[in-house]
Formats: sequence, structure tokens, C-alpha cells
Amino acid sequence: MRSAITVSLVPESRGGPFVYSAGLEAACADAAALGFDAIEIFPPGADALDAAAIQTLVARHGLRVAAIGTGGGWVRHKLTLTHADPAIRAQAAAFIRGIIEVAGALGAPAIIGSMQGRWEGPVARDEALAHLAAALTDLGDCAARHGVPLLYEPLNRYETNLFNRLGETAAWLRGTPARHVRLLADLFHMNIEEPDLASALREAGDLVGHVHFADSNRRAVGFGHTDVRPVIAALRAIGYRGYLSAEVLPLPDPAAAAARTIASFRTALASA
Repeated sequence: MRSAITVSLVPESRGGPFVYSAGLEAACADAAALGFDAIEIFPPGADALDAAAIQTLVARHGLRVAAIGTGGGWVRHKLTLTHADPAIRAQAAAFIRGIIEVAGALGAPAIIGSMQGRWEGPVARDEALAHLAAALTDLGDCAARHGVPLLYEPLNRYETNLFNRLGETAAWLRGTPARHVRLLADLFHMNIEEPDLASALREAGDLVGHVHFADSNRRAVGFGHTDVRPVIAALRAIGYRGYLSAEVLPLPDPAAAAARTIASFRTALASA
């Protein structure tokens, strides 16, 4: 397994669960100095990303891009894939497709989290899930053309009412035509929703495609009460070889959050 750390390029997300927010250059320099393997980028949109320039930058620091988030489409434009208005659903898909193209050029998957939306008002749950399945199938096929999967993230109950637990999400996903979608297992959301984090990971099995390495309080692992040793053991048991990416609050400050993350990553892998 490899380590990654988050970088937000969205001013509105400052103070959110992103360790670095002072630009890619500074983030890459700091991440490389600490020994991280990769960065995960949260951009305002595809037009804010220059794939060639990013590739040059990360290569210079001996890093890779682990994933690119699409949540800027929700933060800035309130776009979701399950909105009642088909025009807004189409805009959401186009926004995500643009990020998939840039991420794919960098050999990285795109993440669908907050842009999944929720069922409410005139949109019943079954209808919302039909919209979601159609979008994931189409966007997953787009990602596959770049040789990468699309990542779908179950969120906690306060952020979506679509899917909150890995097992139920995996069961649903296996019943859809989406063949190029993998699950993002976020330990913070899982701490709220799952009775047993390790069992949830085993239940999802080979559908786990990315992990957000966060403690129970959404701070860096080691600043809360989550025991990550059984988590690492479960990930090894399902053959996971991807990233443990720190989507965590920059507390008490970005430097401390980053240092604690890489120390916890190394300790967890050595002791599990």
C-alpha cells in the first residue's frame, strides 16, 4: 500500500478535510519531503488543471497523482447526478467527465462523492438510484478508456441518503451495468456508519479501489480513537494495493496533520 495526502485548490473548501491548500507546488514539496508517495487533488473544475504541468511537477518531486476529486461541482455549482432536473444531471455528468479526462491523462481515477446527491422532493429513491447507476456506467466507461477506474464514495447519513455503508453499496453496484467503478472506503464515514470497519472492507472485497485514511474525528490517524491495525489487516486480506490517502482536517495545522499521517501510515503498515 502507498501513502497520499490531499491538496485543495478550491478556496471555498478552506478549513475542510484537505491538508494542503496553499497551491500544488508547496504541497508537492512538503509531501515529498515527508516521504509521501502521491497527492490527491481537489480542484474547482477541469479547467483549473493542466495535466502536462501537473505531471512535470509531481515527477520532479518523485510523486504521483493518486486521485482527483469532483466535489467542486457541488461546492461551486450545486450539481448532482441525481437532481430532479435532467439538465442539471447532464451538467453534473459533463463536469465529472472533464475531470475524468484530466485525471486519466495522469493515470489517476476521479472520485464521485458529494456530486452523487440524494433522493428528496419529487425524486424517489428508486429513481435516484436509476439516475446514479446510469451515470456511473457511462462515466465508468469514460474512465476505462484511460485505463483507470471511476471511484464512488459512500458517505455518512448526514451527507447523503443514497448509500452509507460499504457492503450495501457493493451489493448494489454488482447488480448494475457499471463494470469500471470501484468503491472509495473513507474511514471517517465508515466510523459513523459501520459496526466493524474491517468486516465492511472484507464484505466489499475487490471492489475497494481507494481508501481515505482518516481518524474517527476526521483528523489525521493518531489524533482520534480508530484502531487502524484491523483495517490494514483486512485490506491485505482482500489484496488491496492502492493508496491510503489523508483526506483529513488540517489540524492542529497542515504540517502537524501531514507529519502525523505519514508516521501513522508507517506504524500501521509495520505493525499490522
